[in-house]
This record gives sequence, structure tokens and C-alpha cells, in this order.
Amino acid sequence: MSITPFARRTRLLSALALGAVGALALSACSGGSTDGGGTAEDPIEITFQSWVPNVDRAVDAFNEARDDIHVTLETITAGPDGGYAKMLSAVQAGNPADVAQVGYDSIPDFLVNDALEDITEYVGDSAEDFVPWQWETGVFGDQVYAVPQASGPLGQFYRKDIFDSLGLAHPTTWDEYYEAAKVIRASDPNRYIAAFAFNQAPWMIGLAQQGGANWFGTDGDAWVVDIDGEATLSVVEFWQKMIDEDLVKIEADFSTEWNADIQNGNVLTWISGSWADAILRGTAPDTAGSWAVGAMPQWVAGENVSATWAGGSASVVLKGTKNPEAAAEFALWLNSDPTSVDILTSVGAGWPAIADTSVVPSLQDDPEVFAFYGGQDIWDVFAESDAAVDTSWKWPPLSSTLFASLTDNVKAAVDAGTPLVDAYHATQTDVVAALEERGITVK
Repeated sequence: MSITPFARRTRLLSALALGAVGALALSACSGGSTDGGGTAEDPIEITFQSWVPNVDRAVDAFNEARDDIHVTLETITAGPDGGYAKMLSAVQAGNPADVAQVGYDSIPDFLVNDALEDITEYVGDSAEDFVPWQWETGVFGDQVYAVPQASGPLGQFYRKDIFDSLGLAHPTTWDEYYEAAKVIRASDPNRYIAAFAFNQAPWMIGLAQQGGANWFGTDGDAWVVDIDGEATLSVVEFWQKMIDEDLVKIEADFSTEWNADIQNGNVLTWISGSWADAILRGTAPDTAGSWAVGAMPQWVAGENVSATWAGGSASVVLKGTKNPEAAAEFALWLNSDPTSVDILTSVGAGWPAIADTSVVPSLQDDPEVFAFYGGQDIWDVFAESDAAVDTSWKWPPLSSTLFASLTDNVKAAVDAGTPLVDAYHATQTDVVAALEERGITVK
């Protein structure tokens, strides 16, 4: 059987994930050049696709600072069924945007679809400006395909006022979390420590990662898949116990019901990324002063192990742009210039990918944010969380398949009342089959 171009790219991605330096099947040729750059009278026009709310503030700041490049923002829907599908279709049609926001988890997907420009010559000297593990999410072999923007280190948002009224402290271990859940449930028939968000694969993956799981690795040019390994199932069994004992509310987060429960104090904690701060402030403004943030509960007392919500997101230059140099220049500015990073942080884009966060004013003093959390500097928590992320975690090709399979299987288990571990076994089978169907070798 002949090997398809797609199979060649995916096999090569496996090799690149191990740092192999070989002949690249992922073409690095660009769709055009800037022909010497733009001028004030005739600036280079580029389009930037992003889902981050209020990112237009950063785009406006760039346009005000530069007269040789002009950026037009195109707002898209996040995720594989929204903006990503649109991006890939445009690349295939030969009319892509120039710069696009893509999650760390989806960069391999874009690579195997040959949808990214190699921007090494434009940004390759900037690695030292960024947190190493975030920078590496866009590096395959010696080629740079993305400029990191921000990560989503996990923390535990909780209603400190209600915890205090019940004599509860911030749970520092999962055993304490379980005991607190029982006290909270007994205090009010409508009250739960958390929602079990069956709709959020990134949340479930983050919990597994924090529990010591590592779902994907490479062995030679083959992928190793371990979604239903011992570490994962130990975490799953904990949440199964929480469901069986009616200690968590089974509901989709970001739903109307969930929003109401956050507002009225019926759901008291939310384990989520640093960017969730902006969501809480926007969803439940009347609860200002009632919340606090702590580190994730630990499986072993005294440890400091964290994880992320789907890693984070980056700026990529899409294959076929006519202005790769200008596009890469904007991507680098957007994610490293202190003015831009300050704007992105304040609007909830996530924990900055730049190495020196001391240059970000909103991380040093943010009266609006700190007041919402009773005067707490919550960024200290996320700085520690980001530093404690397991950086060995790898994202595979077809992460969109992973997310869809996991949410579908978990929802089916919850609806039918069948064991959650079965959902993870099914997801293991689904993902292996999907990789093999695409010609990707799996061990």
C-alpha cells in the first residue's frame, strides 16, 4: 500500500516530537513575501483571527505604535468545530488569514494538516523571552511554528465566605476536598462543592495530568497512548465516588444552570485555569469579595503538583500567507511586548508565556481583580501553579478527536449510570483507532 502525504507528515511529526532532526515532509515554504516591507502610506495589511474577548485592545495598541503594518482582527469561535475548521478550510482554499490563535493542544493537528508556516527565521532568536515549556509547544525538531501567548495553570477558585461560615479551610489535599464536600452537602440541599463538568475534556484531562498521568508519548516514530492507565483511573475513581455519594452536581459548566449556581452559591468551587478569573467576575459580579483562590488539592500532602487547562494558546502563521515576515513580527509583538501582554492578562487571556512577568503591570497590582477576591493577590497562586506544571506532557495529533471522544463517552456514562472508568477505556480505543486510521503508527 502506498503511503499518503498525510501519513508521511504524521509519521514525521512523531519523529519531530522526539527532537529528531531529519528531512521535513512538513513543507516550510511560504506563500509569499513582504517585498521589502510597508510604509506609512502603504502599510502591509494582515488579518489576525482570535477568540479572546477584548483582544482588540492589543491589536489597537499595535496599530497605534506601527505605521508599516496594519492588523485587522477577525473574531472567531474557539475550538475544532468553530474557528479551527474555518482556518483549515481557508488554508486548503489558498486564502487563509495571516495570524491565528491556536491552542497548544491543537498545534500538532495543524502540523499534520500542513497548515503552518515555519517562522524560525523570524522569531527563532526569541526563545529566551519565553517560559521554556511554553515555547517548546510550538517547536518541532529545529523548526518554530508558533509564538506562545499564555498558559492555563490550574487553581482552585472557592467561595471563602461560605467555607468560613461552615468552618472549612481551603482543601489542600483531595482527602480534605472529599471531607469538605460532605460538610457542604449537609449544610444545604442545593449546595455542592463543585460541578462535575462532563462537557469539558480539558478539565478532565487536567485532573488526570495533575494526578500523574501522561496520556501520550513517542517511541521511535510511533505514538504511545495511555489514556486509561493506572494514574488516570485512580483520579477517575475519586470522581466516581463523589458522584455516587451525590457530593458533586452533574452539570455542564458555562451553562445557564451553572452560571446561576455560581451566582447564588450552590456551587462553591471551580478548578480552572488562571483565565477563569475574568469569567467569574463577569458571571457573578454581585459576589465580589466572597471568593478566594488556592492551589489545587494534592494527592500527597505537602507536594506541589499542578497541570493546565489544555496547555494554553499561541499565535501561529497560517500556511499560504503572502506576508509571513510581517505576520510573525506581529505574533511576536503581541505575546512579548509588555504593553500587549499587560492588556492580554487583564482581559483574561491566561498566564503570560513571557519569562519575565515583572514587566506586566496588571500582575503586580490589579485593584479590580484583587478586590473581587477579598484583597488577595491571586497571581501568586498561578505563578506557583505554572511553575509546577508537568512539562513532559505531550499533545498528540487529532486532539479534536480526543476531546470529542472523551466528552461523548463520559456523558454517556453519566447519563446511563455506568462506571466512568468504562468511558476512559472507550476513549483509549477510540483515539488509537483514529490515529491508526490516519496512518499514524501507535504502540
